[in-house]
Parts: sequence; C-alpha cells; structure tokens
Amino acid sequence: MTALVLEGLGKSYDGVETIRDIDLQVRSGEFVVLVGSSGCGKSTVLRMIAGLESVSHGTIRIGDRDVTHAPAADRGVAMVFQSYALYPHMTVRENLAFGLKNIGTPKATIAQAVDHAATVLELDALLDRMPHQLSGGQRQRVAIGRAIVRDPAIFLFDEPLSNLDADLRVRMRHELAALHRRLGSTMIYVTHDQVEAMTLADRLVILDKGRIAQVGTPLEIYDRPANVFTAGFIGSPRINLLAATVIGREGAMTLFELAGGARIACDRGGALAMGDAVTLGLRPEHLRLQPGADGVALPMVVEAVEALGHSTYLYGQLAAGGEFRAKLDGHHAVTGAVTLYADPARVLVFDRAGVAADGGASS
Repeated sequence: MTALVLEGLGKSYDGVETIRDIDLQVRSGEFVVLVGSSGCGKSTVLRMIAGLESVSHGTIRIGDRDVTHAPAADRGVAMVFQSYALYPHMTVRENLAFGLKNIGTPKATIAQAVDHAATVLELDALLDRMPHQLSGGQRQRVAIGRAIVRDPAIFLFDEPLSNLDADLRVRMRHELAALHRRLGSTMIYVTHDQVEAMTLADRLVILDKGRIAQVGTPLEIYDRPANVFTAGFIGSPRINLLAATVIGREGAMTLFELAGGARIACDRGGALAMGDAVTLGLRPEHLRLQPGADGVALPMVVEAVEALGHSTYLYGQLAAGGEFRAKLDGHHAVTGAVTLYADPARVLVFDRAGVAADGGASS
C-alpha cells in the first residue's frame, strides 16, 4: 500500500519558485528521510505534507485521499518539531493527553492512548513530572509521545534531534529506529545531518535547490550517486572530485587522464567519447597506502593530519594540483609527501553535465 504520493509538488513565494516538481511515492511503513543542505526546501516539503504550508501546484495524496488543500487537522498526520513545544505548566501525562482532550476524545480513550505511548517510549515513571524536571532526551520523547497518542497515518519529523548534544543524538537515533520497528508506522524525517539520514532511512530523498537530486537506499546512493551533487553531499570526509579526460579504451575499461598526468582505467564510462571532459570521484575512505595489484598511484602533499586512533585523516593537495582528502584505517604517522593508491573499481565517473556516466541509483 502507498501511504503518500506527491505529484508535481511545487511552492512559490512572491513569484519565486522554491520547490520544483517534487514526485515521490512513500510506501506504507517506510522510513523516508529528506536530506539536503540548509535552504534546499526539505522543511517546506514536510510542512506542505502536514498542511502547514499551502501548495502552489501539484497534488498530495495520503492513502486513497487527495489532501492537497485539506486542513492540517484532517490529514491524519502528526508532526514532531525541532523544539519540544511542551506546555511548561502541565505534567507529562497532561502534555500527552492535551491534543486528544482538545478535540473531545472520551477520557477512557485518552487514558488508554497515553498509557500506550508512555509504555512504548518508556515514560511510565515520568508521567507526573513537569517538563523542567526532564532531560533533553526525555522531553523529546514526550514530544514524540504527543504524536503517538494521535495514532496518525504518517509521522512527520522536522529535525527533531538538532537541539540535543552529540551523545544524546546518537542514543535518540537508536530510540527512533527502535520506535519505527515497534510501531511499523510510516515516518518521514527531515535532517541536514547525513549520519542521521544514513542510519535511519529505508530510503533517502536528496534535495538540491528545491528539486529531488536522487532517491534510493542509503547504500545505493553512497555506492552509485546519480550526480556530482549527491556524490559530494553524502560521505564524510567529502569525496574528492577530480577533472579528467577520456583518452582511450582497453577492452571493457575506459582510460582517463588527470590534469597532472596520472592515468586511471576503470569499467565505468563506456559510453563516453574520446576527448570528453569528465569528473572522477574518489572517496577518501577508498584510498590506501599500499599499491595492491591494480592501485593507481596519486602523490599527495599532506598539509594537515587528524589522528583519531581508529583512523587517520589526511588533508592537502595532489602533487599535480588540486585539493585532496584521505581517510586511512588505524594510526599513521604521515608528514610531507605521501603516495596514495586508488582502487579503480571504486572510482566514480561523471560526465560533463555532472551526471553519473553509468546511471546511478534510481531517482
């Protein structure tokens, strides 16, 4: 069953189009994450789904209903915001019950819904506390509980963890993933944090300047980005993007030459023509110090080193010119010049327009 369908969804402010032709289908029970840099439009899309922003063009369907212009209260969705927005003068129990009480729900039904949400979120022992007596993580669980008591068709999350410290964010990510498994509900989650996106999502929706750049599972998008933007957005440290030219063929392999003369042969880009300008993508974690059987040598001048114990980050320039980054497993005492080796099988190829030369994940 399809829980949500967006068709040609768009939003304009004073004649300026900020959301452009969003087409997306979300399956029932799916956890979909909208991710992109600040200002890309992800929160606006979420607010249009919720009914908090009007739609300039396109349609929104939830289940078998067209809710494009339906009031927010009639859409069967519940939204959890970045701020907890708890009522400070009410107990946890009263905060959980308030929305249902406000629409005249019978007391017995409210009590049952509150008890269910408290059990799911392990808030049972906190029901009589006031918000100021709770930790940040507990407050966020209460905010999620207010959504659960409404038993919505779809949960909408707008950067709900951004106000938490780093350790608490990790714990809350795990709690959200566990909550999704327990409830089996459809969840749509907005974040600019790619770690949250990669670890929570069944599918990612990458947004760029109000458009969908790519849709796919986290691993599809990591391994087969459809374009340079997606390749550059997903991955930390940021992918290395190098200008190159197609100079030949060796059987099924395409031969590329970098600006400094280094050559890389890989099995991608077979449809490219001789002399075509391309961009090659090398993820920092796919580089190594040992040449291996087919490693491509890339001399690098190291300008900064971050030694984290479990891994070592190198930052600097290729000897032939161009900013470069590498992530090596374990501890390495590296200074000055070093030769890194790229695995040709892990090289990504993008054509002159910035589109993956071999397709990429579905979009």
